[in-house]
Amino acid sequence: MAEPYLTLEDPVEHEIEIKRSRFICAIAPVSSEAAARGFVAGRKELHPDATHNCSAYVIGDRRLQKADDDGEPGGTAGTPMLETLLRRGLGDVVTVVTRYFGGVKLGAGGLVRAYGGAVGKTLDLARTVEMVPARVMTVTVDHVRAGRLENDLRVSPYEVRGAVYGARVALQVAVRESELGVFPDWVATLTAGQAAIEPGEAVYLRKA
Repeated sequence: MAEPYLTLEDPVEHEIEIKRSRFICAIAPVSSEAAARGFVAGRKELHPDATHNCSAYVIGDRRLQKADDDGEPGGTAGTPMLETLLRRGLGDVVTVVTRYFGGVKLGAGGLVRAYGGAVGKTLDLARTVEMVPARVMTVTVDHVRAGRLENDLRVSPYEVRGAVYGARVALQVAVRESELGVFPDWVATLTAGQAAIEPGEAVYLRKA
């Protein structure tokens, strides 16, 4: 069964210093791997003279995970960054920790603590939102009832994701799993029982 997860409301950035090395952590919400890669590339462009730009991201409810040490000893940067994201229950999020070396080596254990700690401290400053399992339902209705139904949907807890107009109107509506039991009755009341409802793909929505 799909489980809820947290993501960030807005990007956040925070810097810490350890033995004269600067660790600048940036974390942002993303909805795809392409967006995560774009964020990482953007941070590298912003800090081209940094010693390292290490990264980690989790897409969706942990279905896709990646960590990159960017030249630090294997497993000392990207992995603890990723583990911190997962430990906090986050998904659809990317983080980059930029390091400017200060001349003092930290050792493997010190690096793990520094990179994981940079992410943790930055997350302490972040605003999160809970994402809950949902399903896209296709509601098909005649043109006479479609206008009112769509208007009511747009001011309801349900999310209209699209509409296809043909002989009848098919509305794609994302419905939280917790509301799947009442949604058909809600639609039936508005359409005098004249709508057909078909379940579709599983998605996630913000918790109402």
